[in-house]
Amino acid sequence: MKRMLLSILLISAFASAQELTLERANGLAGLPLKCMQQEYPNKLSQLLADSTELAGPKVLHPAFYGCFDWHSSVHGHWSLVYLLKHFPDLDRREEIIGKLKTNLSAENIAQEVAYFNKKHEKSYERTYGWAWLLKLQQELDTYNEPFAKQLAANLQPLTNLLAERYIEFLPKLNYALRVGTHSNTAFGMSFAWDYAVHARHTALQNSIRDNALRLFKNDENCPFGWEPSGTDFLSPCLEEIGIMQRIMPKDEFLKWLKDFAPAIFSKKYDWEPGKVSDREDGHLVHLDGLNFSRAWNFYRLAKEYPKQLGHLSVLADKHLTYSLPAIVDGNYEGEHWLASFALHAFEEAP
Repeated sequence: MKRMLLSILLISAFASAQELTLERANGLAGLPLKCMQQEYPNKLSQLLADSTELAGPKVLHPAFYGCFDWHSSVHGHWSLVYLLKHFPDLDRREEIIGKLKTNLSAENIAQEVAYFNKKHEKSYERTYGWAWLLKLQQELDTYNEPFAKQLAANLQPLTNLLAERYIEFLPKLNYALRVGTHSNTAFGMSFAWDYAVHARHTALQNSIRDNALRLFKNDENCPFGWEPSGTDFLSPCLEEIGIMQRIMPKDEFLKWLKDFAPAIFSKKYDWEPGKVSDREDGHLVHLDGLNFSRAWNFYRLAKEYPKQLGHLSVLADKHLTYSLPAIVDGNYEGEHWLASFALHAFEEAP
C-alpha cells in the first residue's frame, strides 16, 4: 500500500511539473520582463573594426540589448510572446506588450540589420542566436493579434537576412560542431527548420535537410556516456536526434535512431540529470539548461513514437523537475535565460 501511495504521489508530482499553469506562467514571464530593458551587465561579443565602433549595448542593439547578451534577449522576447499567446490573462500583459512594441520597432530592427550587414560581423551569433530569432519570428507570425502582426512585419527583414545567411553558411561547414554550447550545429538547425516549414521557405528547408543528412546521416553509437561536459546546456547526442527527427521520414528516422542511440529504446533506460554545484557561476549553471534541453528532446520523441519511446516521457519529467525550481532563485546568472529553456520544455511536453 505504501509503495502504491508513493507511486501515485510521484505521478502527481510529475504531472504537476509538466503543467504550465497561469501562476507558473506569471512567474516565468517576470524573468525576461525584468531584464529585457536592462542594459548592464552585458556581454557584447563584438568585433571592433576600429575605435568608432565603440558604443554601449543599447546603441549597438536597440532591439536586443537586455538580458546580458544578444541571444538571451532574443529568446527572452520569444518567451514573452509565447506566454502572451497562451495566457491572455497574464498579469502584466499591457506592460509586456508595451515593452515589446518599444524594442521591436521597425527602426530598431533596421539598426539590427545594419549591424549584421557589417562585413566583419557575418558570423555574429552564428547559429544559436540566428535560430532563436527565427523562432521568435514564427511565434509572432502565428499570434493572431494586431500588435503581434505589426511586430512580425517589423522583424521580418532581419529574419530574411538570417535565413539567407543559413543558406550561404551551411554548405561551407565541412564538419559539424558537436558541442554542448552555443555553436552546436544540430541545435542551430532545429528552430530554423521549424521556421522554414512554417514559412514555406523551400530553399531554407532544402539547405537544412541536405546539410543535416550530409553531416549526420552516417553517425552511429553516439557516446552518451561522454555527456555532459562541465558547462553544457545542450546535449550533442540529443540535439542531433532532434534535427534528424525533424527532417527524416518516420520509418527511416527510427532505423537511423536504432543505430545512433540503441540504449534509449530500453524501457529501463535512465540518465542522471546534470548537477549544478554553484548557481552563482554563469557557466556552471548551464547544466540547468541542459536538463531542460534534454527534457524537450525526450518529450518530442515520446510524443511522436509512443509505442517505441513513450517511456522517455518519464525521463523528461525527471530532468524538468530537477531544474525547474532553480530558475526563480534570484541569481542573474541563470534567471536571464533559463525561463526560455523551461518554456520550450513545457512547449514540447504532452
